[in-house]
Amino acid sequence: MRLFVSEGAPGSLPVLAAAGRARGRAELLISTVGPEDCVVPFLTRPKVPVLQLDSGNYLFSTSAICRYFFLLSGWEQDDLTNQWLEWEATELQPALSAALYYLVVQGKKGDDVLGSVRRALTHIDHSLRRQNCPFLAGETESLADIVLWGALYPLLQDPAYLPEELSALHSWFQTLSTQEPCQRAAETVLKQQGVLALRPYLQKQPQPSPPEGRAVTNEPEEEELATLSEEEIAMAVTAWEKGLESLPPLRPQQNPVYSRLRQWNTLYLCGTDEYGTATETKAMEEGLTPQEICDKYHIIHADIYRWFNISFDVFGRTTTPQQTKITQDIFQRLLARGFVLQDTVEQLRCERCARFLADRFVEGVCPFCGFEEARGDQCDKCGKLINAVELKKPQCKVCRSCPVVKSSQHLFLDLPKLEKRLEEWLGKTLPGSDWTPNARFIIRSWLRDGLKPRCITRDLKWGTPVPLEGFEDKVFYVWFDATIGYLSITANYTDQWEKWWKNPEQVDLYQFMAKDNVPFHGLVFPCSALGAEDNYTLVSHLIATEYLNYEDGKFSKSRGVGVFGDMAQDTGIPADIWRFYLLYIRPEGQDSAFSWTDMLLKNNSELLNNLGNFINRAGMFVSKFFGGYVPEMVLTPDDQRLLAHVTLELRRYHQLLEKVRIRDALRSILTISRHGNQYIQVNEPWKRIKGSEADRQRAGTVTGLAVNIAALLSVMLQPYMPTVSATIQAQLQLPPPACSILLTNFLCTLPAGHQIGTVSPLFQKLENDQIESLRQRFGGGQLEETLDLKAKMSPKPAVAETGTTAAPQQIQALMDEVTKQGNIVRELKAQKADKNQVAAEVAKLLDLKKQLAVAEGKPPEVPKGKKKK
Repeated sequence: MRLFVSEGAPGSLPVLAAAGRARGRAELLISTVGPEDCVVPFLTRPKVPVLQLDSGNYLFSTSAICRYFFLLSGWEQDDLTNQWLEWEATELQPALSAALYYLVVQGKKGDDVLGSVRRALTHIDHSLRRQNCPFLAGETESLADIVLWGALYPLLQDPAYLPEELSALHSWFQTLSTQEPCQRAAETVLKQQGVLALRPYLQKQPQPSPPEGRAVTNEPEEEELATLSEEEIAMAVTAWEKGLESLPPLRPQQNPVYSRLRQWNTLYLCGTDEYGTATETKAMEEGLTPQEICDKYHIIHADIYRWFNISFDVFGRTTTPQQTKITQDIFQRLLARGFVLQDTVEQLRCERCARFLADRFVEGVCPFCGFEEARGDQCDKCGKLINAVELKKPQCKVCRSCPVVKSSQHLFLDLPKLEKRLEEWLGKTLPGSDWTPNARFIIRSWLRDGLKPRCITRDLKWGTPVPLEGFEDKVFYVWFDATIGYLSITANYTDQWEKWWKNPEQVDLYQFMAKDNVPFHGLVFPCSALGAEDNYTLVSHLIATEYLNYEDGKFSKSRGVGVFGDMAQDTGIPADIWRFYLLYIRPEGQDSAFSWTDMLLKNNSELLNNLGNFINRAGMFVSKFFGGYVPEMVLTPDDQRLLAHVTLELRRYHQLLEKVRIRDALRSILTISRHGNQYIQVNEPWKRIKGSEADRQRAGTVTGLAVNIAALLSVMLQPYMPTVSATIQAQLQLPPPACSILLTNFLCTLPAGHQIGTVSPLFQKLENDQIESLRQRFGGGQLEETLDLKAKMSPKPAVAETGTTAAPQQIQALMDEVTKQGNIVRELKAQKADKNQVAAEVAKLLDLKKQLAVAEGKPPEVPKGKKKK
């Protein structure tokens, strides 16, 4: 191989550093060439750096060359690194190119240089802080670190341009800059001249246009209108003029989901999975039977979704005969094909309660540090994970008797035997699919070290019975049969369910979830279905979100912090406003945070002042100036250009939603609305209507075009704000076909002479005092109100305690949080997740346990080496 680099060429820095890491892995000749030398024979302009492979092929992208060297050194690709590389190319490089040009070519200093790149630097710093890792993609240096370091080094090697407050960025940069491969690369490219070594190269580059004000966050961008060709404008005008006749015949459909607006045959379903330990525990707490507790909470969940106007075709549940039938059939097919194993598991059994005890129901003495109140999954004092059977002097938390160790036979899904089938399926499914990067990463992390057999049975009474001799007293583990619930819910909805679930050639399956559920949907169920060999439809597009935080912290039911599903309707804020804001901040690529202040700003700026203002003005002009009838429209070249811009943004909306980028597609709606507001403001129809005949005709054209844009927005809004959408359509008297179909072209759906209805404002302003009241209420103020709704657990025998105990309801709420967090920790460890992620979740668990100890009146444990004050 031969690597061509040039002194003073910024791209040479990262490739030389990457080459240094791969030293000895392959024979490499490094040649220094002039900036005007054409190395690649088929390129018309000079390009460095370039890597010529032994095969004769060329790599001439900095990232591609660096990736090649990293792969040579044994590095494994991951999705987080790919996200960073995309960000570096699209966000960092434009800002950095401007900063370097200002500094080196124009001789500017200080904030004139730093201003264009500060946002990007802050983004890197915040990401490093949030992950609490030394490198961009985790504990070890990755391709992303070298590419970003190489891009930033010419600027940041001068301390004046490395802000002191960005301490995480500072530490990361210094760590990389002191590594030998990076030091050698800097010496080779910059030749002790610092950033001035780049001057000959930068002087030959066109002056960059920085993305002024462009945020690296998810805030909408005020973009200039795109350059359009005459052909694009002509096509937009032709589509507009065809109007309603362009619409195809309507398919029967019920609810406003995007896929139905596209006339795709759609089945939209969800449900409550109701089996398992958590259900038995909750039933015991509230003094109900498991079936009664499931009935109660199924109604609560259904009511919440109904209030939010979530338009499922069916909202079902797993406690049905169809669930039993389909689950047992899949199991028996797996058993017959040799994909089920039997093994003995040692468990604690409480003879008084006549049940095997889940970890959360056991306490005892820690086998590692001797702490006397260690739990069955982890010790609060030393933090070590514990197998419940290892506890000394164990006690059942329900009755306080001493459980005994007993063996129990269990069934395991033989995932190692199914691993090859899974990988073949993933190999066919993932390319070209819309699996989110985090979903891909989670599944790959499970596969990286090889799959292990997974227990699929539990010693419980509440669950799908196991149809096998000797296992009559057991049920299936909830995460074996929960995902089968989609099938059984469909089977309860229609006897044609197999046309959906045994038809992979014709059905595209989209599944939406939080990322902690990815292993069960993307691995456990596909393995079960592949092993059953019954032509099941498997997930085509697995869409997983990151985490949504609350203000500056986390949602917490135990502390009464945050708004939960059943509380939103009591805030006085309409469901559509909640839908809009939660989708606006949807954590698609990274964690995001709910903020009351931000919700107020988005409602008052984007909805009230932008979207609502435009639609209301367009309708009011029709009513006030033209008697409620859409006026004649004589389009000028500027109007035709606007048609093309709206069409372009409409197509972007479609492209984004087809890729399931729900949050970004919402921005397209707001962008079209901004175009409409600017169009009205520039043309001033309220003034022209008072002028000459030509002015009045112009006012009519502007009004007619604006009200048609409002009609388009009403349809685009359907998946996001269905009630607001229906309100706009009623006010504009939009013809029914135009309400139910959304094409990729902008059509004239309200022709001249169309009569609209009564127009009224769509949104109300959120006031500061209203929002501040809600912030106080949901910042812990609703805790007592919530706890009053919780049933007390069965009373425990009195024990000697120190300190003052909290209310039983508060203790129970904290116990629920500990249980939930413990489950998260166990699943992460079972998945062999990144140790920093595990450590972070363990820290949360320990904090919750400390809160619980204080609530129970027990003295909090003091870490070793410290004394109580």
